[in-house]
Amino acid sequence: MSGLLRRHRDFRLLWFGETTGKFGASVTSVSMPLIAVSTLDASTFQVGLLSAAAWLPWLLIGLPVGVWVDRIARRPIMLGAAVASCALFLAVPLVHFAGLLSVGLLLAITLATGVSAVFFQTAYTAYLPSLLGPADQAEGNSKLHGSASAAQIAGVGAGGLIAQLVGAVNGMFVNAGTFLTSFTCLLGIRHREPPHEPGGVAGAADAGADAGAGRSLVREIGEGLRLVAHDRWLRTFALFGGASNLGLVGLQSIQVVFLVRTVGVSPGVVGGLIAIGSLGGVAGAFVGRRVAARIGTARATIVFELGLPVLVLLVPLTGGGVRLALFVAGNFAMVAGVVAGNVIKAGFQQRYCPPRLLGRMTASMQFVNYGTIPLGAVLAGTLGSTIGVRPTVWVMAAAIPAAALILLFSPMARRRDLPTAREDDVDTRVAQRVV
Repeated sequence: MSGLLRRHRDFRLLWFGETTGKFGASVTSVSMPLIAVSTLDASTFQVGLLSAAAWLPWLLIGLPVGVWVDRIARRPIMLGAAVASCALFLAVPLVHFAGLLSVGLLLAITLATGVSAVFFQTAYTAYLPSLLGPADQAEGNSKLHGSASAAQIAGVGAGGLIAQLVGAVNGMFVNAGTFLTSFTCLLGIRHREPPHEPGGVAGAADAGADAGAGRSLVREIGEGLRLVAHDRWLRTFALFGGASNLGLVGLQSIQVVFLVRTVGVSPGVVGGLIAIGSLGGVAGAFVGRRVAARIGTARATIVFELGLPVLVLLVPLTGGGVRLALFVAGNFAMVAGVVAGNVIKAGFQQRYCPPRLLGRMTASMQFVNYGTIPLGAVLAGTLGSTIGVRPTVWVMAAAIPAAALILLFSPMARRRDLPTAREDDVDTRVAQRVV
């Protein structure tokens, strides 16, 4: 351990809990589709629905959750979400052993765990800046993203191995245990958040009146949406994220079906192929900050989000034998670019957005970013059932680098660096629209 992990006990606990949780989630990302395909004989469309169900809660409750996260302490929200996720994932093998597991029930459990993920991720994103000072946030984001990528690699490989040795259903025991570990780590954090200000983007001028009357949930949701819509940098990242995730998750939602039914590999090999390709996440987290420091954060974002993901077009060319390397190479480049871009973007947002608005800003950004994910999963499942799996992989792979054209035609293309503070008084302009 070095730097932040050595000297900051609370960050070390957060880091370990989050890394463990990512490992379990990656086991699930392989185990859930394999349960559907190999245990429940689900169709390609049903596998797409399974991926959609995990992300649908971002569309349904993401915006109000952002407001609630700004109103109360974030750590208790994360603790409650971790407990709920642990119980839900534990229910899958227990229901299976009772002979009651079905595709419908698997969809319902996936939807419920998606609700927990909305609460946890929104609170987690807003919590980190209160735990770390501005000088430590870049290192903290880099370590969290890098460790998460490494955990995802190990989790995907473990998911495939567990499925091959003892069955995919038993992978849920691993995930339940990781959320229990995450809960324990969060419980041990000594840092307590400062009291939350009642004011929103309208600022201190009308905070007193709003505090007495109680703020409208709809009004605060609107403030978060307007904050993103009227800020050119946040708007650009939100639109890009939504477009990118449409193809990214569409591709990921059918990759197990593609590898098992089209290419013809075993479940254990599926996990290994995805794990090796996911090594790109570790590489991306390692080089993200370094490349950004050398060429600028704006330029690096375009390189990572457009330049590297073009190689994902190798994935649809995957076949048996040595052609399996095409899947690995395409996935490696895509994941490296996405993770490096996410490291840069996370640091930008935490510096750029006022702390009192981080929950709403995060929820509004993720409403757009994650809101397209269920659409991408359903679209991939529908196309896979109609035009075939391999043609669908082509469509989804091509959509990933195409989304980055949004960045290329944005103000980012004319800048070396992303701004580190608000460049104009967006608070004032949004407040005028609220009043």
